Amino acid sequence: MSEIVLEKVTKRFGRVKAVDEVSFRAETGKFVVLLGPSGCGKSTLLRLIAGLEDVSEGKILVDGRDVTRLSPDKRRVSMVFQSYALFPHLSTEENIVFGLKVRGMPGEERRKRLAKVAQVVGLAELLDRKPQQLSGGQRQRVALARAIIAENNICLMDEPLSNLDAQLRHGMRVEIRELQQRLAMTVVYVTHDQVEAMSMADRVVLIREGRIEQEGSPEELYARPATIFAARFIGTPGMNLVDLADGPRGAVVRGSQDALFAGRGEGFTLGVRPEHVWLADSGGVAGTVASSEYHGADTILTVRVGDETLFMRAPGQLVHAPGTPVRLGWKPESLHVFDTASGARAADGLQPLRRGAPAG
Repeated sequence: MSEIVLEKVTKRFGRVKAVDEVSFRAETGKFVVLLGPSGCGKSTLLRLIAGLEDVSEGKILVDGRDVTRLSPDKRRVSMVFQSYALFPHLSTEENIVFGLKVRGMPGEERRKRLAKVAQVVGLAELLDRKPQQLSGGQRQRVALARAIIAENNICLMDEPLSNLDAQLRHGMRVEIRELQQRLAMTVVYVTHDQVEAMSMADRVVLIREGRIEQEGSPEELYARPATIFAARFIGTPGMNLVDLADGPRGAVVRGSQDALFAGRGEGFTLGVRPEHVWLADSGGVAGTVASSEYHGADTILTVRVGDETLFMRAPGQLVHAPGTPVRLGWKPESLHVFDTASGARAADGLQPLRRGAPAG
């Protein structure tokens, strides 16, 4: 068992609450991602779990044992830092086994563990190299190996891929996830990159200003965001969020004439993902193309609807000159409505008056 439970954990720095009554559970063998923008408190939260910061209020439990006041060495957790934190004068082998050597583990046991771990992370041929002789991805593997060799069932990772280029990050995401599943480790992983969270996590804890904004599987956060913040943060590009107004026949996009659904619009925000929007032959809502960006696999069309702007993501290449009139449609289940003032989700099960059939 290697379950982590946080119960109303708070961390204060003077009068500032960096972490504010956070509670969540990382189940044994699961990959949990703490996601949020810079400065939201996610790294502080990870340091609290590791014991590198003192908890102001609340409890941290590991396998039912209260570790809130225990020193880091007594928590049986490993940690991978953003900066790799490798000793430049030591070889790959020496960096990996450094912690075991400090703890006085016999040489034979160290060698057995090293051989096993080096094979797992693909460093068996690089053990004699110094960090400056390794690529960024290889240095990250050394940091992972150093965490794994301790044979703790819990591994904490603080933005370990942020220093790598985009192509290398993709490969390392796959490697870390495969490694976690193979070793059945419980991982708590900090990132500001929602692509990392969506592609790696069993569960995502979205954090905003020291509090949990939403918690759930990647699929849940994508399909049913609980707030405007969650809707905007998850997805590439983010969800379209436009202000609504009252029209003669129901809610309309601000400045538009086409009623979307019966009832009030004023005070609400409509959300729909760019990939769920299509060009309609009829129905839908009228708009005007502002720009078209071809990305190779898809095209992002920017459309002005009334006083608002919506993005449409379509496969392949779409050629529409600025100023071209179009109509946009979507499925009823693709719409999300939020209370503008509070940012909270407001309604489900809406039946749009103007759905719009796909063109062609």
